[in-house]
Amino acid sequence: MPEPGKKPVSAFSKKPRSVEVAAGSPAVFEVETERAGVKVRWQRGGSDIGASSKYGLATEGTRHTLTVREVGPADQGSYAVIAGSSKVKFDLKVTEAEKAEPVLAPAPAPAEATGTPGETLAPAAELGESAPSPEGSSSAARNDPTPGAPDDPIGLFVMRPQDGEVTVGGSITFSARVAGASLLKPPVVKWFKGKWVDLSSKVGQHLQLHDSYDRASKVYLFELHITDAQPAFTGGYRCEVSTKDKFDCSNFNLTVHEAVGTGDLDLLSSFRRTSLAGGGRRISDSHEDAGILDFSSLLKKSSFRTPRDSKLEAPAEEDVWEILRQAPPSEYERIAFQYGVTDLRGMLKRLKGMRRDEKKSTAFQKKLEPAYQVSKGHKIRLTVELADPDAEVKWLKNGQEIQMSGRCGLGWGGGLRWRWGPPQPCLLSLSTCVSLTHCGSQPHLSGPNFPSSCSCRSSPSLLLSRAHFLPSGTLQWPLLFHSKYIFESIGAKRTLTISQCSLADDAAYQCVVGGEKCSTELFVKEPPVLITRPLEDQLVMVGQRVEFECEVSEEGAQVKWLKDGVELTREETFKYRFKKDGRRHRLIINEATLEDMGHYALRTSGGQALAELIVQEKKLEVYQSIADLTVGAKDQAVFKCEVSDENVRGVWLKNGKELVPDSRIKVSHIGRVHKLTIDDVTPADEADYSFVPEGFACNLSAKLHFMEVKIDFVPRQEPPKIHLDCPGRIPDTIVVVAGNKLRLDVPISGDPAPTVIWQKAITQGNKSPARPAPDAPEDAGDSDEWVFDKKLLCETEGRVRVETTKDRSIFTVEGAEKEDEGVYTVTVKNPVGEDRVNLTVKVIDVPDAPAAPKVSNVGEDSCTVQWEPPAYDGGQPVLGYILERKKKKSYRWMRLNFDLIQELSHEARRMIEGVVYEMRVYAVNAIGMSRPSPASQPFMPIGPPSEPTHLAVEDVSDTTVSLKWRPPERVGAGGLDGYSVEYCPEGGSEWVAALRGLTEHTSILVKDLPTGARLLFRVRAHNMAGPGAPVTTTEPVTVQEILQRPRLQLPRHLRQTIQKKVREPVNLLIPFQGKPRPQVTWTKEGQPLAGEEVSVRNSPTDTILFIRAARRAHSGTYQVMVRIENMEDKATLVLQVVDKPSPPQDLRVTEAWGLNVALEWKPPQDDGNTELWGYTVQKADKKTMEWFTVLEHYRRTHCVVPELIIGNGYYFRVFSQNMVGSSDTAATTKEPVFIPRPGITYEPPDYKALDFSEAPSFTQPLVNRSVIAGYTTMLCCAVRGSPKPKISWFKNGLDLGEDARFRMFSKQGVLTLEIRKPCPFDGGIYVCRATNLQGEAQCECRLEVRASRRLGGHNDMASSSAVPQ
Repeated sequence: MPEPGKKPVSAFSKKPRSVEVAAGSPAVFEVETERAGVKVRWQRGGSDIGASSKYGLATEGTRHTLTVREVGPADQGSYAVIAGSSKVKFDLKVTEAEKAEPVLAPAPAPAEATGTPGETLAPAAELGESAPSPEGSSSAARNDPTPGAPDDPIGLFVMRPQDGEVTVGGSITFSARVAGASLLKPPVVKWFKGKWVDLSSKVGQHLQLHDSYDRASKVYLFELHITDAQPAFTGGYRCEVSTKDKFDCSNFNLTVHEAVGTGDLDLLSSFRRTSLAGGGRRISDSHEDAGILDFSSLLKKSSFRTPRDSKLEAPAEEDVWEILRQAPPSEYERIAFQYGVTDLRGMLKRLKGMRRDEKKSTAFQKKLEPAYQVSKGHKIRLTVELADPDAEVKWLKNGQEIQMSGRCGLGWGGGLRWRWGPPQPCLLSLSTCVSLTHCGSQPHLSGPNFPSSCSCRSSPSLLLSRAHFLPSGTLQWPLLFHSKYIFESIGAKRTLTISQCSLADDAAYQCVVGGEKCSTELFVKEPPVLITRPLEDQLVMVGQRVEFECEVSEEGAQVKWLKDGVELTREETFKYRFKKDGRRHRLIINEATLEDMGHYALRTSGGQALAELIVQEKKLEVYQSIADLTVGAKDQAVFKCEVSDENVRGVWLKNGKELVPDSRIKVSHIGRVHKLTIDDVTPADEADYSFVPEGFACNLSAKLHFMEVKIDFVPRQEPPKIHLDCPGRIPDTIVVVAGNKLRLDVPISGDPAPTVIWQKAITQGNKSPARPAPDAPEDAGDSDEWVFDKKLLCETEGRVRVETTKDRSIFTVEGAEKEDEGVYTVTVKNPVGEDRVNLTVKVIDVPDAPAAPKVSNVGEDSCTVQWEPPAYDGGQPVLGYILERKKKKSYRWMRLNFDLIQELSHEARRMIEGVVYEMRVYAVNAIGMSRPSPASQPFMPIGPPSEPTHLAVEDVSDTTVSLKWRPPERVGAGGLDGYSVEYCPEGGSEWVAALRGLTEHTSILVKDLPTGARLLFRVRAHNMAGPGAPVTTTEPVTVQEILQRPRLQLPRHLRQTIQKKVREPVNLLIPFQGKPRPQVTWTKEGQPLAGEEVSVRNSPTDTILFIRAARRAHSGTYQVMVRIENMEDKATLVLQVVDKPSPPQDLRVTEAWGLNVALEWKPPQDDGNTELWGYTVQKADKKTMEWFTVLEHYRRTHCVVPELIIGNGYYFRVFSQNMVGSSDTAATTKEPVFIPRPGITYEPPDYKALDFSEAPSFTQPLVNRSVIAGYTTMLCCAVRGSPKPKISWFKNGLDLGEDARFRMFSKQGVLTLEIRKPCPFDGGIYVCRATNLQGEAQCECRLEVRASRRLGGHNDMASSSAVPQ
């Protein structure tokens, strides 16, 4: 396995290159490996290639050869060679072999062209298009870039995806290559269709995304593979690539052609104008120039100049747009050519805006919606309504019929229909109750008239019972069970229910009835993947195994592992291992190193989990060291120690020499505990013993003391005596570790045998017993300072027991406890005398757990932890403390120190801001480590915010300073509580708070400052972590008013006449500038404002004229003036208060004749202080008195009311109207006007018929023209004549009526001759002749056709035509 950080070396010393060979020739690829004997595999399209008649494989030392014999178009594509972990791709391109004569192939590719001998279109490689292969598959931009090709100087792409074409049902691949030499991690590539559709969610049967990395060239290859192309796939696509600080995108088009015949394919391909964009050129989003028809190529080739088929001529009355709207898109080109449509771009735009008439369906009353969307895990119902309720329905998914297996779906319908096994519908019509049961693997019907056919002995489970019957006796069944697909039939409705939708159900669905079908597309939306169990922090030693585990809400979800924000990719699998087990995801590091320290994150579509890994250098910690022992003869000595690593082995030494275990000396290692046991101790065992752990510079030592018993000859009647090494009256102190066994073996003598009494002195009070002075009497314990209560110890069994023999007394305590500590008195008595010894026993233990630590000085990623010493140190001084922390919602504690902390405080670092933590502490003495303290109060590391930005002085007066600033760039997880503002005199060091508390605003007005003082200001941002860094003004601010000339800032809408309606409020706000505060004065028509209705409100920066309810009297000219000493500024405002006008005056009827009445009136006396917009005239029949409007917005003061009814009487009224509205009242005629019946018969006058016949004459003749070849030309003139003249066009005396390249138009006497794409031979004399019964007229012009520059190479085309003079 390669070392971390080293780049893997390629297995190839020589790599194969892409080649281009002619069809029928062999293709040879060679590769050389670094060493011989390496197994090499050749692949094509992901499948291995074996030796056959088509492929030849050869190996000679380090040289390997692949030979493709008789290369054909089917062999074109991408190949690969694999050796070990190295893979190299290369391409084989097949070109057509040259032929003596171009012959139309039976099924030519779209890139081939048909034409006259010697004329061929440019090959597809020059035109920038990729030609589809004969199988119907195509590849876009598959060629590898040459090794010397420079990188894209603009973007990230080495090679961009190119436009492609494919036939329906074929395949195509778009490739994009991205340079990876300068990238620290793989780029992120996204494929889109159109603007918004992300193709990563559409990966399935028709679309796949692939990516690979070539380590040799350091190029990333990203491929979009489309199979079984459909017409709906046509459109614009986009490829986006992004890195940490770069972004680039490329657009390309896909065209899917319908399968057409041989002749049509060749004809259309010769007319298609291909894009000349090239491989490296950026293409616009629209791509409107790609794929248009080039009719000029048709006109230039003589082979296509055949007489037009009369059947293809369109009658004049046919609508071309109607034909195009009804035709499929594949026929657009043929119809455009047939009917002479040259602007194909405009034609497609117009067709896009036209709605095609939907053919009314004969099978469906209601079809499926175009698309449905459902969340993953939910169900969806697809419902159609049929015209025939008894019609058979088939449901298809991606073109395949949805079959039912194992279960059946039943619903209400015209009869019982079910499918079991092969789809064989069955219809039953019964007259009694029938039940459907399911047992084993077959359904059964049972009932009085339906014999049971079930032969199995298992009890059937009833699925359907008590069916319902129609009056005709037809059976209907309800739906009572679930399956993946449920089919329901309710009347004419057919429903397909898909339950528990998954991503596999994202497909196209069809409902087929007979020969008709309706389609829809189902989109399954995947819910975001949530994290149900977060990651835990890890603390390990160097070389240990690390495993991060996280649980998400969905099985098989895609997740990303990141370290310090950088994604861990599969290229690093030699270092990291990823495991996926259902919803659990694991990241495993087998051997941790110091470089692995950092923050690891698991990211899903719904969030991320974060954890920290701390790797410490391997260090051994001694939890319990070995202690000195004092034992007597034949006793057992046990040395025990406990270390932090249970896998550590060690060696026991005696006086520096390795100790060899035997039957008496035993060495044991259980977990973290190492023991040395010596049975039957002898004086030779007294020595220094040491334990040395392997691999660590550590040595644990202790001494074994042998307690020698002195035995003297005692004569008969000897008083009792206790024989110890220190038999004086000063008690010895015996130290024992809590939990260990305490054995006091006291030799005694005396004749007769003495009686042994063991007593323990219990202290009355809180004071510990003190040792008596050396010269104190035996009853020193009964002094006034110490009061003892003697407890007799006489049990022979249990944890504390006494065993007495003739020559010794043994006091044993199993598992010493703190309560066993104290002074023990051994008294021996016989008739001769008495002896007594005091033994002091001290029990040492691990310390008590400290109290809960306190956390203070919480920062962005650190805090200070303080604690108190434990209440009891275990009898040994506390050596130090161990600190641990954990996240509040976690159960894993992480150790923060390996070396003991001597102080009672510690600064903890490397915490994540915004995460809640808890702390606890252990106390450690020579015996071991105490229990953990209670957890501290939860706290959250939060750093103070950064300094505010853009601090600026907004305004200064004699006593105030206005400041403003922007929020800090970094706020942190603690949010923002507010800002504090302070100031300090220039040169001083004492900062004074400008306000009490904090302000949430980003501006402040500091008041009560000394005039003339020069002050510095600073602003701090505060949050729950405290104040952040301050931002200070760069220069001292002088507290002094700055004289500023007064200036009015009149808004634009107040510079014109201000119109207000009566009773509307008037609120005119005018800002102004000036320092000190200017004096504001308002006047109206030169007079001061008077009255309580008009009020003025002034502020330091603006003035307001306010009128609560405007009246007409408030209209006029207002003037506002601001003045500072002898400086002033003025502004004038015109206020116009308008109201409704009064009604018109003196309305009267001036004349009445026939069915008409003439009215006249005078303007209103009051126009409402604004311009009149007009009048509204109304009439009312005397019988009904219903008013009808005759004229609105009528401007004159007289009018004629027509179309009155004979025999009726009419009243008339007129309203005046302005911008406010119509007058409240109207001017009305006092008497009705009667329309009499006529008494005479009208005789129309006789008029002499006029002859309007006129000979043709040209009102606008033709003019000479000079045009450029290839551009459509119009010749226009205008003619008049009656009757309408017949128009004829001639060129050099030849009638142009039969020539298809000329079109004639005539509209309203304007005559137009259109010459489509003229060539130099179209130059000459053109004549327009108009003829009718009255005569004939004509006009002529000369047309000169000049050759374009692109045709300059054709010497046979003259720039002017030969016209006879």
